[in-house]
Amino acid sequence: MDIKKRLIISNTITAILPLIITILALFSCVFISSKIFRKNVDYDKFKNIIYVRSELVNVKNDILKQNIKSTEDDSLQKDLEDKLSGLNGKFIITKDNKTIASPKEINKIDIEKIKEVARGNILDKGIIVNGIYYIIEGIDLNLEGDRTPNIILLAPIGKKVHIFNKLMVLAIVVYIISFIIINIIMSYLFSKRIIKPITHLKEATDEISRGNLNYEVIEEGDREIKELCHGFEAMRIQLKDSITEKMKYDDNRKVLVSSISHDLKTPITSIKGYVEGILDGVANTAEKKESYLKTIYSKAEHVDHMIDDLLLYSKLDLNQIPFNFDKVDIIEYLNFCISESEPELIKDNIKIKLKNDLKNFKYVIMDRERMRRVILNIIGNSRKYMDKKEGEIILNLRETNSSIIIEIRDNGAGIDDADVNKIFDRFYRGDLARSGAKGSGLGLAIAKQIVEGHQGRIWAISHGNEGTSIMISLGKVN
Repeated sequence: MDIKKRLIISNTITAILPLIITILALFSCVFISSKIFRKNVDYDKFKNIIYVRSELVNVKNDILKQNIKSTEDDSLQKDLEDKLSGLNGKFIITKDNKTIASPKEINKIDIEKIKEVARGNILDKGIIVNGIYYIIEGIDLNLEGDRTPNIILLAPIGKKVHIFNKLMVLAIVVYIISFIIINIIMSYLFSKRIIKPITHLKEATDEISRGNLNYEVIEEGDREIKELCHGFEAMRIQLKDSITEKMKYDDNRKVLVSSISHDLKTPITSIKGYVEGILDGVANTAEKKESYLKTIYSKAEHVDHMIDDLLLYSKLDLNQIPFNFDKVDIIEYLNFCISESEPELIKDNIKIKLKNDLKNFKYVIMDRERMRRVILNIIGNSRKYMDKKEGEIILNLRETNSSIIIEIRDNGAGIDDADVNKIFDRFYRGDLARSGAKGSGLGLAIAKQIVEGHQGRIWAISHGNEGTSIMISLGKVN
């Protein structure tokens, strides 16, 4: 339920329930009076009183609508006689506190008493004159200089019914008391539905402001309050995720600095050693100097390649490198990658071929240059870790309902099952290969970033001593 509906229901109950309680109280009072205390309650008299009073009010309203300028107008008296004839009523007309028209059977003393009652604030205005009880209704015409009722209407109802006045007072008192009590109760219940969830929300925001991002914001209360709590909970989760992500990036940055420092130290140490050998005269022949310099150049090139890979990975990680996507024939594209890498593979006695199992689709959306780096890097790794005299690399193409799978499988040194999920981590190399492997250690991490930038997936499957498969899944198009 929303707050608007609850407010409407609360106000309706606050208005109607006291009225119901008042009516029940009146009926109870009448029942008790008639049945228990044996007091006669004449309903016909009640009905007559209500009728007479309502008729006097109608006469009053009719007179007020006539816009009377003077109380001395003869037509006014004639009109009043006609309107009150059905009630056997009478009237008194005054001007400047002087009586200008009054019933003959009512003496001056009683007229003054009637004026006094008419000027008062009594709820049930009535007076006994000559043993007859009259209901009084005053009409103030708002004539200039006269601030008292100008016309007093009187209607006889016989003897005064005392219990009617008591019931009226009882009704007013019961209604006021019940209205106050119900209003307090409904206000308490209404505010509780709002204050309680807001109090919990405040507790949650205090905890979050103190850094406790695990404090869950409970969604409770009416619809608007739940939406507010839901918004705070979403904000808490997003804030927690962003801080967790920041901590992850901070940890990764530390690992990155540590790993790159470790991997740069080896070639730099070698460079320093060879330079010292030249300076100390160890390389005392032209051939040795040339060998030392070639080694220094090779190590420097290695460092340069590591720095280039590091910069590329950082840009990919920060989404700072845009992709230029094209619709590509994957069969033609892989044949091109094979032709580019085949000469180097032949030198190491490694055969490479493409096996195509595609039937319906052969096109994918990709960035040619970025994906070329991925394919050539994986082929380069297969060549780097090949431990067979006759190496073999097979590029298998197959399809699923929504994607094309590229499998690059070799028959080289396999990967331990415990390491399969780690090879795409930055600077990771298998322990057996770390000491002799060349490279930045970022190749497969960069490949993963590029493939995921294509909304694809890359993973590895180890075949033990029979080699490794790197799997790439890309969405296919017509």
